Amino acid sequence: MTTSLILRDATEADLPAILAIYNHAVAETTAIWNEILVDLDNRKAWYDLRQARGFPILVAEVDGRIAGYASYGDWRPFDGFRQSVEHSVYVEKDHYGRGLGKALMSALIERARAGNIHVMVAAIEAGNTGSIALHKSLGFRLVGTHHEVGKKFGRWLDLTMMELKLD
Repeated sequence: MTTSLILRDATEADLPAILAIYNHAVAETTAIWNEILVDLDNRKAWYDLRQARGFPILVAEVDGRIAGYASYGDWRPFDGFRQSVEHSVYVEKDHYGRGLGKALMSALIERARAGNIHVMVAAIEAGNTGSIALHKSLGFRLVGTHHEVGKKFGRWLDLTMMELKLD
């Protein structure tokens, strides 16, 4: 079976697939520290806000199906932080370990450089060694860990902070 990968900007038509990937991460993982599943209106509001702010949402399309997405947005909502962003990258569970996260992140980093972003921030659940390794492979450096700053599935979670200087 031939696998084709296309990285492109998301459209509103991609929102149901993005919703499914997001809700899986909420329900089954500690990648997102929310506990309540969201609906399509929630993802549409998120999409509209990203579009209004000029922030990219990229999707990975594999054999015509959305298999992952990545985006970035404001890191902190103050003028002095306008050239720093925090990103998110999520891959559909059936496509874990196939390089989609790295492909999406590489494209997102290039988009950030072109958009005059100075620093990209990653906030990763400390036990997610795969994501931490991915970020290290892309040049992110570890800047610290916040201990027990969140709770999900009945346990305290630590948050590893990483950053990539883009210029």
